[in-house]
Amino acid sequence: MIETDRLQIMPLKAYQLKLMVEDLPSLEKELNCKYGAETLEGEFLDIVKCQIKKIEKDEANYLFYSFWLVICKADRIVIGSVCFKDIPNENHEVEIGYGLGKDFEHQGYMTETIRAICHWALAQANISHVIAETETDNPKSENVLKRSGFVQYQQDKGIWWKL
Repeated sequence: MIETDRLQIMPLKAYQLKLMVEDLPSLEKELNCKYGAETLEGEFLDIVKCQIKKIEKDEANYLFYSFWLVICKADRIVIGSVCFKDIPNENHEVEIGYGLGKDFEHQGYMTETIRAICHWALAQANISHVIAETETDNPKSENVLKRSGFVQYQQDKGIWWKL
């Protein structure tokens, strides 16, 4: 678990990730929290299910496949999540993804989260860079990355950022 002044950033184990998909009230009870982040549906739900399969194949690296819940310490509300999309690549890069519940935007929570998770990642022996991709029309996400120290290094269908 990673802690900041306002947040706990907690990686879910495989069974907890399954609870997130199949029985959210049980996960809330286990973690003593209330889920208020992105709705678990559509593309987001598909991504979570895909990550569960990756963990099942490589449980030793679950920290790089699971979702890390972002929990507000003050009220134990899950306000968002962050994840690594895979284990570090041959260039010692790891890609992150993240999302925040609409009610929690514009309060600095995601910048705080990204800074903390990147600090953790860059302290790992096999990681030299953290990368992220944003859509070309997502200035909110771009601003989070810029405030977290990322620089743009490539643009194709999306914009690629590196820290």
